[in-house]
Amino acid sequence: MWSLSWPMLISNTLNAIGPAVDMIWVGKLGSGSIAGVGVSGLVVIVVNSLIFGLFTGTTAMVARFVGAKDEAAANRAAQQAFVIGIVFSLLMAVTGIFLARPIMILMGLSGNVVDEGAVYLRIQLIGIVTMTGLQLCQNIMQASGDSRNPLKISLGFRSLQVVLCPALIFGWSFFPRMGVSGAALSNVVTQGLGAMIALWILFSGKTRLKLSFSRFKFDGNIIWRTIKIGLPSSITFMIISLTELMLVRFIAPFGTVAVASQALALRVDSFLQSLAGAVGIGAGVLCGQNLGAGQPQRAEKTGWLAVGLATCVALVFSLIIWFKAETILGIFNASDPALIATAANFLHIQIVSYLVWGLVIALTLTLNGVGDTLIPLVTNIGTMLGIQLSLAYILPHYTDLGVYGVRWAIVAGQLTRAVIYPTYFKLGRWKRKRV
Repeated sequence: MWSLSWPMLISNTLNAIGPAVDMIWVGKLGSGSIAGVGVSGLVVIVVNSLIFGLFTGTTAMVARFVGAKDEAAANRAAQQAFVIGIVFSLLMAVTGIFLARPIMILMGLSGNVVDEGAVYLRIQLIGIVTMTGLQLCQNIMQASGDSRNPLKISLGFRSLQVVLCPALIFGWSFFPRMGVSGAALSNVVTQGLGAMIALWILFSGKTRLKLSFSRFKFDGNIIWRTIKIGLPSSITFMIISLTELMLVRFIAPFGTVAVASQALALRVDSFLQSLAGAVGIGAGVLCGQNLGAGQPQRAEKTGWLAVGLATCVALVFSLIIWFKAETILGIFNASDPALIATAANFLHIQIVSYLVWGLVIALTLTLNGVGDTLIPLVTNIGTMLGIQLSLAYILPHYTDLGVYGVRWAIVAGQLTRAVIYPTYFKLGRWKRKRV
């Protein structure tokens, strides 16, 4: 599990750096730009969640077939995933062209925030094919047991983005000055290069599963099985992201600084989640391979080890957040003390959630990895809609917590999930899941 997880840990960290790099440089443009890019970034996260969820089915099937030593079936599952990815990318591109601005207006934001966010969102959605291709290729490699090539790819394209992002935002050297458009475009371009390298690795056989389209034919059965497994996961991640968007509606009445503080806090959150998520993804791949190899007890042991490891990672970063939140946030915008103070308070509240992320994130992704995606869906619908959103309305209006009540609502939902997931995992019904 560790040999699979540590490259994913670094790779996920690098992937989380992408939005962080955007925010660091966009932060120099002011609170309006921070809020616009932060909120539109949440929409991009919704879309990315759909992608990740859809390809959960591919990951589960490839891992099972690899565990059963059926390379031909694994290749067929990977082939059909590209069909799903192409269709999805076209739909998102159309959405970006026609609906980017209306989506931002729905958030109840001020005019300049809408303007900045719509520009960023439109470019990201039109270029979503690059993110889709990169995510799919990396998922296939990881499901086959290769997590090191995805790491190398992430190192390459994120290193390029670190340079290209500020160059396009501020017009360094011969680059045009594009503002927030440059931040979005730097993501699309660098992810496209990463996707091209990943495709070359898959088709050249420089990973554990050599991809080939020589005998490709449309297979509705595999596509249906992939979607059947992946759709609940996709909806789960979409609900998580949509809930975060809906929470912006509760925060917006407290002003632009509050919205920008939420955007910064979510950037740090996503970074920490990616660390715990890497352990969960690695455990999910290994659990799926163990079930394919007829080793359910070893699969269960892997899941609990993932919980322990993710908890240790979360504990370390919780301590860092507690003592250094202002320093971390200062990287994004050192010129607005009110913004940093509010965002730091958001993060200090969120530490309560970080301490149970091992139980929540690691077990969620482990269940997804073996194809048992329905329970995470039901759990997230119940806790996010029934607890988080309800309390996000009640606490700011009927207590003295103000805007901080929204953050405590998030914590309440997370603690509830920290009880449900380990209980279900212990019951062991996921061991009998077929893909």
